[in-house]
Amino acid sequence: MDKSQIRHAATVIILREDAVLMGQRGASAAFMPGKFVFPGGAVDHGDAQIDVGALPEPTATRLTGESTLSPQTLAAAAIRELWEETGQILGTPADWADAPQGWRGFARTGHRPDARKLEFFFRAVTPQGRPRRFDARFFLAGADALCSDPDDFSNAEDELSHLQWVPLRDARKFDLPFITQVVIAELASHLKTGGTPAHVPFFRNDDEAHLVSRLGGAPVL
Repeated sequence: MDKSQIRHAATVIILREDAVLMGQRGASAAFMPGKFVFPGGAVDHGDAQIDVGALPEPTATRLTGESTLSPQTLAAAAIRELWEETGQILGTPADWADAPQGWRGFARTGHRPDARKLEFFFRAVTPQGRPRRFDARFFLAGADALCSDPDDFSNAEDELSHLQWVPLRDARKFDLPFITQVVIAELASHLKTGGTPAHVPFFRNDDEAHLVSRLGGAPVL
């Protein structure tokens, strides 16, 4: 695989009152080593086969207009990565006897994935020159959407360490990637105004200015 190729990815921001769920990437990781990040990762081929239910509006429409992948595929990747990296479940109670490989651990919890409470919140492309590049869609969901104990990370894989709920006011004390700092600033602004944002911020990284644009709108930064 050409690691310089931009891959589709999905990230989940779980909001619990004034805190977000984050973990630290390993020091030897090829992508953002040692950084504190939201759970997320690349879309897998099998994610396109997963039924996650109907996404809410305007999320479904916005994702359809901004991706060659289906909204359900991106949402499935987000839910899978959340489960793998934190052990947290965005789902609905149900039997899933024929779950495909990669989802069998999730299925053993007695749930199927459920994207009905995911909000498309941010989009960013990794800058050129990085060892791996991603076109990442950031989803936002409240901790009340979880079907798991938000303080239990015992089912997490080892890709992220020091999993914890980070208060937004303290987030900048951590070693964050620049794009995560931008997302946190957007989230803080969103919480002040409330409601559904009129546009989704898009950090394009396709020119020297590295403008943040609103999808369908003009540059804002």
